[in-house]
Amino acid sequence: MKAHAVSSDSNPLAIILGAGNEHDSRRFEQVVSGVRINIGRERPRCGEVLADAAYDTEAIRSYLRRRGIRCSIPSNNRNQKKPQRSRFTRFDEILYRKRGAVERFFEWLKLGFRRICMRQERLDVYFAGLTLLASFLII
Repeated sequence: MKAHAVSSDSNPLAIILGAGNEHDSRRFEQVVSGVRINIGRERPRCGEVLADAAYDTEAIRSYLRRRGIRCSIPSNNRNQKKPQRSRFTRFDEILYRKRGAVERFFEWLKLGFRRICMRQERLDVYFAGLTLLASFLII
């Protein structure tokens, strides 16, 4: 599994499969655009994104800003060549603790669906089907 979006109660919202040697942040826009939230009426976007420091890039932050989505992403010191004092990044530590929902979703996949965890399927079509089926059963 390459990129994923999970709700605060660990239910999967969007799953995108990709190559294993590709960084997750390259599929970020594709995952966020795949999230559809239906609370009363369908909203085409989520309200806030919690991501780890690997997603701290200017491209991701500007993409979220253009779409009107708030983000809580800690700053990644490895991305900065020299400290920039003018770069303000919103980061809420209390809200960021809810990011454990992503790890809980992965634990559910590992405990209940061994074939997905071990990647026993060689064809991407079968692996994608099993991943979607497992996500359906988790929901």
